[in-house]
Amino acid sequence: MRGKWLSIFFWFKVTVASSLLLGLVVAGLLVAHELRTSDYQARFFAGLAGKASYTLSAGPSPSIRFPQSAPYDDRLGYSLLPVFFSKLRTRDFEIIQQARISADMADIVDKGYFAPYPEKIQGGLSILDCHKNSLFQERYPKRVFERFDDVPPLLVQSLLFIENRELLDSEHPKRNPAVEWDRLAHAVLIKAQGTLTGDTRTPGGSTLATQIEKYRHSSEGRTSSIEEKLQQMVSAALRAYQQGEDTSAVRRQIVLSYVNTMPLSAKAGFGEVHGLGDGLWVWYGRDFKDVNRILNDVAAQTGDFSDQAQLYKQALSLLISQRRPSYYFDADEAELEQLTDSHLRLLGTAGVITPALRDAALKAKLNRRADKVPAPAVSFVTQKAANAVRTHLANLLGSSRLYDLDRLDLSVASTLDAPVQTSVTTLLRELRDPAKARAAGLSAKQLLDRGDPSKVVYSFTLYERGAEANYLRVQTDNFDHPLNINEGTKLDLGSTAKLRTLVTYLDIMDKLHQRLSTLDKAQLHALEVDRQDVLTRWAVDYFLAAPDQSLSKMLEAALDRTYSASPAEGFMTGGGLHHFNNFRHEDDGRVMSVRDGLRNSVNLVFIRLMRDVVHHYMFLTPGSSAKLLRDADDPRRAAYLARFADSEGQVFMRRFLVKYQGKTAQEAQELLLGNVRPTTSRLAAIFRTLYPEAPLDQFTAWVKDNLPDGVNPAEPKLAKLYEQYAPERMSLADRGYLAGVHPLELWLVGYLRNHPGASQTQVMQASVAERQTVYAWLLSTHRKQAQDKRILDLLEGEGFLEIHRQWAQMGYPFESLVPSYASALGASADRPAALAELMGILVNEGVRKPNTRIESLHFAAATPYETLLQYKPAKAQRVLAPEVAQAVRGAIRRVVEEGTAQRVKRAFVRTDGSVIAVGGKTGTGDQRFDTYGAGGRLIASRVVNRSATFVFNIDERFFGTLIAYVPGAQAAAFDFTSGLPVQLLKVLAPKLMPLIIGGAGCAPSRADESADHL
Repeated sequence: MRGKWLSIFFWFKVTVASSLLLGLVVAGLLVAHELRTSDYQARFFAGLAGKASYTLSAGPSPSIRFPQSAPYDDRLGYSLLPVFFSKLRTRDFEIIQQARISADMADIVDKGYFAPYPEKIQGGLSILDCHKNSLFQERYPKRVFERFDDVPPLLVQSLLFIENRELLDSEHPKRNPAVEWDRLAHAVLIKAQGTLTGDTRTPGGSTLATQIEKYRHSSEGRTSSIEEKLQQMVSAALRAYQQGEDTSAVRRQIVLSYVNTMPLSAKAGFGEVHGLGDGLWVWYGRDFKDVNRILNDVAAQTGDFSDQAQLYKQALSLLISQRRPSYYFDADEAELEQLTDSHLRLLGTAGVITPALRDAALKAKLNRRADKVPAPAVSFVTQKAANAVRTHLANLLGSSRLYDLDRLDLSVASTLDAPVQTSVTTLLRELRDPAKARAAGLSAKQLLDRGDPSKVVYSFTLYERGAEANYLRVQTDNFDHPLNINEGTKLDLGSTAKLRTLVTYLDIMDKLHQRLSTLDKAQLHALEVDRQDVLTRWAVDYFLAAPDQSLSKMLEAALDRTYSASPAEGFMTGGGLHHFNNFRHEDDGRVMSVRDGLRNSVNLVFIRLMRDVVHHYMFLTPGSSAKLLRDADDPRRAAYLARFADSEGQVFMRRFLVKYQGKTAQEAQELLLGNVRPTTSRLAAIFRTLYPEAPLDQFTAWVKDNLPDGVNPAEPKLAKLYEQYAPERMSLADRGYLAGVHPLELWLVGYLRNHPGASQTQVMQASVAERQTVYAWLLSTHRKQAQDKRILDLLEGEGFLEIHRQWAQMGYPFESLVPSYASALGASADRPAALAELMGILVNEGVRKPNTRIESLHFAAATPYETLLQYKPAKAQRVLAPEVAQAVRGAIRRVVEEGTAQRVKRAFVRTDGSVIAVGGKTGTGDQRFDTYGAGGRLIASRVVNRSATFVFNIDERFFGTLIAYVPGAQAAAFDFTSGLPVQLLKVLAPKLMPLIIGGAGCAPSRADESADHL
């Protein structure tokens, strides 16, 4: 019985052992089968990846996930999208469409894996015009193989032998490309052995698919832990099975992606290098179009093929260096040469390359490029419009480099009209040819009858009025440098300032109408009006006499007010006595209306008009400081002193704070000096206020550095001024007077230099004594006549602060005006783009609408981060009464019909023969540095530049500026006037008509439509 049980137990153990053995064999066979075929992995990962999807829907997405910072996601901008969107929201852009990811994709990302989607080999900025045609396009990498079949087989075989030998195994269509088990096992074994021996050198176990995940999506493109390696492998597997279980096509795509995008360090003159195509160009100077031709001929070559062998060796060196590109390309070339040679021998032994190719390649040298990569020839002229969009876009996104901007996965829909832009640009460039300039009628007297036409820079800007915004349609010039003449310069644009002065004048009339129109005659008679406030006095008289008291009629009457055009009178303004002249001497003896003065651009009419405007602001308020200070016996003076000094001092201190706060000490100093005519005494007063403790030698150097060329004061004179203007010897008020600068402004610049970042409260607390001191001396009765002159100088400056406030509302670009009547003639400078904005206010009935050149921004198309934003301008701001805008438009239309711009009167004609109305204002600027001697004698005059400008509107729908400009001393050879840009607009008219008539143009409503069409 016992034997029987022993027999049963024996056979039981045999059966169990056999079953276990059979199970192990079956499991081993299944594992081996899985390692070869990846059947189970294919089902598992394809099931997961198939549910990870995304769609594009209206409005912001509640489910979107953005990637963490990594090389690929940073370069294309995906990781920065939340920051971009936050900035864009503050600039009136709204998300109108955004990607929604599925719950399964969200789960994958939330667990720390990379979002599975078909990633782009190339990315870059694309700018479209208003017709949705390409205006600008960048693609990085620049040189790529379009298809797998385009990659030379020799390179594919070499790459796979080095990195991933089983990747293209055709016997197992479901193979998982994320792992090569024998290679991984070998790497793990060596790693374990290294842990015991202390040897840190281990071979890589990553497949190409895993390497792509690493250098694209891991932090800094590196693997720092086992967890990160698993993250890369799982992410690679999910990406590989997105299209199903068969990975045959995906594996070929992996080779293509790797060859096109592997990181290869960076090179001066090019930037980051990615992919074999860019790598061969950057590091070895190889033309990409020759790569296929040369390497595909290697196999058939029987004679001398040293060039092919060298190219193959260079390409092989890039494949090898990928794991440590910065190290190899920063190190001596011999190290990479030696490593490449060792691989050549290995590839030859394995039969991947022929012995002949191996031997020829071993003889060849890599010959790495030693110099900077040559930059491609770029015409700044042809790219001006695109560059304007790029610069604006960089500002919107907070990007400091166009280099980074150009690599974003972003499509920009601009408002520019590329066909018109191109034709205008071509014409402007042709006009540098003297023969073409003559044919265009530009060689007449006061045009280009003197000077070389090739030296003239033309700049043109055209906007179209829209319902909510003004759309930039054309912006170009023939200046083959990066500078944007329209927006990047401060120019004397001459009599275009008369347009600003006229707008200010009529705006004052509107304010007077609001104030006086509700008063009856008794109240009007009872009004106290200062005798120097001519405008208020006129308005009161108008309301006492005019039967029609509507604003429109009052403005027409204001335009008919007359002024003498005589140059005989001297004008106390800007701290001294000044005389002005008219352009045409036949106007000198005339008395003419404001309307006619604008039409014929008569200087003295507008000098006198500006004087009335300044006096209006100076003497407007009954009981104002100006009136009180005029009467030395006024009993209110003593009591008013404290209020005057504190209240008015605070008002102007706040204005100066707006001007200077946030600027560096150097920027503040440059801004202060920008509106001061530099003389030795003025600079001395400024320096001794800003730098009271500085020694004499520093004072001397600074004064000389800021004086015009040719002015070199003697050392003893400078030493004397240094002592005289010391703060302990001269009051702040006197130093301000001598400097021609408001004393509080002068004090503030010095204070902020020593207290950068000071708040308004701190400034006000620190300036209590200065505010009292600056104004207290004005109330002394001693030498009253001299003091009254200084009072009026100070008050004139305050009047110009009010004028500047009004000009700034109209888009004036600078932070201050020159406090002189000459500002009506252009002394305070301007910018063409700012003049265009003023014209935009006029054609928009007094409403200041935003100007835009970008309609929409389309980020990350066909990715889980895809987002479409559209510009939704904020509510426009009314800055002028519509009646004022209408009155000004009528006045400038006469400039074209009867005045200085008659050349363009019939330039724009519809197909039915009707003339399209044009209005505008001309201006000529001749900027010089003049040096005066004793008695005001002119002893030197240096030409700085010459400009002629026409700011215009066409059909009260399109508006812009056209400027002719010659920089530097060469401007002395020219005598053109504003007739030049007027004639040029006439020449441009046929090029603009397709846009003006609307048939081939871009409808302004497009930017207001929904983005469903994008």
